[in-house]
Amino acid sequence: MSAILSVEQVGVRFGGLVAIADLHFDVREGEIVSLIGPNGAGKTTAFNVMTGFLKPSQGEVRFRGTGLTDLQPHEITRLGLARTFQRTSVFPDDTVFDNVMIGLHRQGAQSRRAPLLDALIGRAGASERRLRARAEALLDWVGLSERAGEKAGALAYGEQRLVGVALALATEPAMLLLDEPVSGMNASETQVFVSLIRQIRERGITVLLVEHDMPMVMEVSDRILVLNYGRLIAEGPPDRIRSDPAVIEAYLGQGKAARQAAAEVQEPAHA
Repeated sequence: MSAILSVEQVGVRFGGLVAIADLHFDVREGEIVSLIGPNGAGKTTAFNVMTGFLKPSQGEVRFRGTGLTDLQPHEITRLGLARTFQRTSVFPDDTVFDNVMIGLHRQGAQSRRAPLLDALIGRAGASERRLRARAEALLDWVGLSERAGEKAGALAYGEQRLVGVALALATEPAMLLLDEPVSGMNASETQVFVSLIRQIRERGITVLLVEHDMPMVMEVSDRILVLNYGRLIAEGPPDRIRSDPAVIEAYLGQGKAARQAAAEVQEPAHA
């Protein structure tokens, strides 16, 4: 499998603070890869560099061979690299269905360079019917069809995150970056999301995720990348990461919550 995303000796500095140092890795087409590490390790900073929200101090990120350093986030999305965010960003007073429709209209307006307002109040017709059918399909894909008519702000936090995934999938990405996707979800919701990630991969979309839920990471990942203090300290399949001394040490030195995460890293993944 060829690399769809390449991070090449990327560094990020904020004044005298080094957030990322000499980060380098590839993600191959069709993989599910997780980026993990203790709090403050640089995971979200790396995501922000990959998606154009932050410019690296050094190095380069390439997506399908195209350098991303000089591109804006919406230009990167058009190339086929989409992301979700740690915090939900739904329109709370609009229905779940209308949230997805707004996302689809916005995408269409950008691709046609038309004003968003024109897209939102445009004539009903074949194009509008296609958008509505696509919105229904996306909601069915993420398991929210039955909630389509409810206000997005009334959904549970985990369900709001699924709306964000639907909006990212609406861009028809070749690769999807998920930033702490199961944060706020209970165990059963997390298992549903694991199935969704696998379905996304089955449809030909490569997945890179940042996540603190170690059992979920161990279950869903083909490979795991481990950051600590902005540096890549380990890389490999879950079984190797689970027993890696550098990974265990990184978590054990970070307080009670991190020690719990280290214990979860060492537990066998459940089926």
